[in-house]
Amino acid sequence: MEKLPLWSESCLVRFGAVDKSDSMTLNSIFNFFQEAAISHAESLGVGREAMARTNQVWLLSRMSVQVDRRPKFGETVTVRTWPRGAEKLFTRRDYDILDANGHAAVRASSSWLIVDIIKRRPLRPQSLLENMPRNEGLDALPAAAVSLEETTTLQKCREHPALYTDVDANGHVNNISYIRWIEDAINPELLEQAKQMRMDINYLNEILRNEITGIWVAPIETMPTAGETLPPAHAFAFEGRKENQTAFRAELRLW
Repeated sequence: MEKLPLWSESCLVRFGAVDKSDSMTLNSIFNFFQEAAISHAESLGVGREAMARTNQVWLLSRMSVQVDRRPKFGETVTVRTWPRGAEKLFTRRDYDILDANGHAAVRASSSWLIVDIIKRRPLRPQSLLENMPRNEGLDALPAAAVSLEETTTLQKCREHPALYTDVDANGHVNNISYIRWIEDAINPELLEQAKQMRMDINYLNEILRNEITGIWVAPIETMPTAGETLPPAHAFAFEGRKENQTAFRAELRLW
């Protein structure tokens, strides 16, 4: 397989990827990006099997997604992803979703850790990335919107046991299940009516099968970020907590 510096694939927005508004859900957008990243890693020689031979695995640490326009049911879009080098222990991977006219409907950035699956410790990524493209200057989403610090006003709204359909091949809850849990924690009409969205999420501790995670949420006030013309109509902070650990921390803004 040819090692492409930027991965691109054409995707049809199918029925299962949209809500009542016929627009893509956040969890479907995250799924598009996950599948593209996996395919690109395979083409670069750092996919699951190659990493497993050296007892290593990729773990998603942070993801920021800016939805400027939600793709519609039946629309054919181009999903792209590319690596962006490393900083200390973290590697960066960016994404976008282009419409038929080549305009970016969705832009995203993510940070990943390379973890020794035996010692359960992060590894420095520099040696692994020596032969990978850095795509300098190709920056999909340059600025993080929020710091995702601990919020004291959160209220517990529900609990989620980690079930069969939540757990992926790495043996823990998949990152997309976290997004579904967040979506299910607020009024669905807000999501259906939203024209634009911004999700920032930090994955802090893994959740294993049958562990129970409490979802905590609070409305928050935020200032518009770079490129926004109006402040969001609705914004929420979230935490997922299991026992005495914070599993994830996130912020969702809708407008």
